[in-house]
Amino acid sequence: MSSLPTSTPAAQGVDAAGIQAFLDALESDPAIEPHSLMLLRHGRVVASGWWAPYAPNRPQLLYSLSKSFTATAAGFALAEGLLGLDDPVISYFPEFEADVTDPRSRAMLVRHVASMASGHLEETLDRARAQDRDELVRGFLLVPPDRDPGTVFAYNQPATYTLAAIVQRVTGQKLTEYLRPRLFEPLGIGEVAWIPDRTGRELGFSGLHATTDAVARLGLLYLRGGVWEGERLLPESWVAEATRAQISHGAPPEGGWSDWQQGYGFQFWMARHGYRGDGAYGQFCVVLPEQDAVLAITSETVEMQKVLDLVWEHLLPAFGADPLSGREGADAALADRLARLALPPAEGKATPADRVEDWNTAFTPYGGACADQPSLSAVEVDPGGRVTLVDDGDRLELGLGTGEAGWTVAGEPVPVAVSGGWTDAETLAVDVAFLETPHHLLVTCSLGDRTFTARWRTQPLHGGPLRRMRAPRSV
Repeated sequence: MSSLPTSTPAAQGVDAAGIQAFLDALESDPAIEPHSLMLLRHGRVVASGWWAPYAPNRPQLLYSLSKSFTATAAGFALAEGLLGLDDPVISYFPEFEADVTDPRSRAMLVRHVASMASGHLEETLDRARAQDRDELVRGFLLVPPDRDPGTVFAYNQPATYTLAAIVQRVTGQKLTEYLRPRLFEPLGIGEVAWIPDRTGRELGFSGLHATTDAVARLGLLYLRGGVWEGERLLPESWVAEATRAQISHGAPPEGGWSDWQQGYGFQFWMARHGYRGDGAYGQFCVVLPEQDAVLAITSETVEMQKVLDLVWEHLLPAFGADPLSGREGADAALADRLARLALPPAEGKATPADRVEDWNTAFTPYGGACADQPSLSAVEVDPGGRVTLVDDGDRLELGLGTGEAGWTVAGEPVPVAVSGGWTDAETLAVDVAFLETPHHLLVTCSLGDRTFTARWRTQPLHGGPLRRMRAPRSV
């Protein structure tokens, strides 16, 4: 994989002080844990950094940022004549013809599911699954729209799933297989992985694992109107339609809408500035055509609007029209800071010498069950301080050492970074960062009653045993 071209910020008209201020704001906000960022201006990387223990080559669970990759697959299929935006959705699933009788469901077009304008007024995922657990498209089409398709917006996972299912049906390939020669290889994107459902389809609406670099490259492709290194990959017309408001939120109130109320394209959000793909807990691909810039971010936060607010506050003013002179010192200081980014580890001490044998024990869930992670049945601690999580029959061994930046990193069976230790003679507290996701599991063991508690700092949306907290392996 070739690297994207790089430049100093000043050479591309970007004030390094604005990037420094953005980093300051991210790191000082307790509601935001940044994991990575890449900022591109005029097609060049002017700033990139990963907060250790996160790393450039590690794929990240993108959650709903996956939708923008699904839209890109649809754009290729459209260009190849494999689907039509004005085709009825039901026409791609003739086996459901007899079941789907609601006239609004039958009137739903491909462009409606692509733009979250199916006619439903709210998310339908639970209702669609209740209708058909094994075939989500059928379940979705059996949930009657509240309004005529194309007239109202509702963020709706089965709409994107249906778009993804159409692409996979007309191409005869999984999304990753279809995109490999059309998108990933031309853009220089390496390995990616997408969570499948029980039918074997890749989810489309979520579940893609890719690097921050891959996110930045997708944004740059759209910024360039579908052209990559002089070669047209996507039709210009598709890019234009995907990145304009296909459905609106109505007239804005006094003071304006938030960045989630600016309209929606084809699996892209319109924003107060430019447009973006985004995913739960702070995964962003922000494209700023007026500034000729792309910002890719991975993080863990429930305050996603706050992240965008900080972008508008600090980064937007940093973009100038012309190169800046005399900024070598500021650029060098920023580069040095970006090379040393790290998350603070959880605090903890080594096992008290007089209590080593006491800690050689197994802990059971406090209250008889672990509410946040029901499959976690036991935590074992040995005299050397090694912690083992027993989850759904698997044993996940965690070292508690003094690794890089205070984290101990392990790659198998699940990529994790661990920090923490004994907060007092009776309590062990461990922070487990699952490095291919945004999530941390906080485990606390109490010696007094031999019990443990475990809670997710942010709840994984796909659930399941801990072995799934990673990019799917290739079969």
